[in-house]
Amino acid sequence: MAEKWLAGVDLGGTTTKIAFITLEGDIVDKWEIPTDNSNEGQLITINIAKSIDEKLLIHGKSKDSLIGIGMGAPGPVNYETGVILNAVNLGWKDHFPLQASLEVATSLPAVIENDANCAALGEMWKGAGNNAQDVVFVTLGTGVGGGVIANGNIVQGVNGAAGEIGHITAIPFGGSPCNCGKTGCLETIASATGIVRLANDELSKEEAAGELAEKRAANGKISAKDVFDSARNGDSIAQKVLDSVSFHLGFALAAIANTTNPENIVLGGGVSKAGHILLEAVNEYFRKFAFSSVRESTKLALATLGNDAGVLGAAWLVKNKMNP
Repeated sequence: MAEKWLAGVDLGGTTTKIAFITLEGDIVDKWEIPTDNSNEGQLITINIAKSIDEKLLIHGKSKDSLIGIGMGAPGPVNYETGVILNAVNLGWKDHFPLQASLEVATSLPAVIENDANCAALGEMWKGAGNNAQDVVFVTLGTGVGGGVIANGNIVQGVNGAAGEIGHITAIPFGGSPCNCGKTGCLETIASATGIVRLANDELSKEEAAGELAEKRAANGKISAKDVFDSARNGDSIAQKVLDSVSFHLGFALAAIANTTNPENIVLGGGVSKAGHILLEAVNEYFRKFAFSSVRESTKLALATLGNDAGVLGAAWLVKNKMNP
């Protein structure tokens, strides 16, 4: 009997990542296509289906080789109906029937999940989660997202909003405004945008001197990477910002861990590329605020899958729900 594959899709506003993946989680082929959001996104699922058919032809495989297709989509999902409630930058109207549209276009059974949750499942299955059944995944990028996995399944909540780690209130009084409408969210501190804001605030307070100040003077701006690079080199302002970010992130992760007691907490996203200087600082505060038995059982780690996490997590959904 021919080997069966899983199809995983990570849908983004500008590009869509697609992969064929074995039941063991090995990527057979992966590629990207542009996301065409014109005409209210009518061609998105059609283009995905065409691309999959073309790749199957190249591999000499039929549609029967695929068990099903999983997709991570940017937005909250109704898990019973496969309807995406709202999706920014995709052209769809609210309450778009994504699962039905994908099934019609591909002639495959489909399962839909939020994209951050798919990345969490990917890291659990084949990445830094080490196939543990209880994992918290945090994406530190332009914003802060994540997913909570308990007993091998994503914690979805009553309306799919569980795991909104970026909107934990890190500063209860005051704090900077967040895009969600609240103030003081973790996202306003631990995201790349938040880190740059904190650094600029510090640089504007006094006669700022040092490497980070010199970078801003030379380039007219700074990045989160500049902050971490300068902190490594002993810049006092950068180290102060790193300490503030690590304090709030460590505090929030300890609160999550005290509630869920995961085996692993995985940090991903562009900010996590700062590496061990961030991980060690966050871990120090995490251990300070975590309950003793949680402190001993929960490990913090950096994500390992990069851009492959989403397609792997989407494929895991198919394996978990459809594999006979």
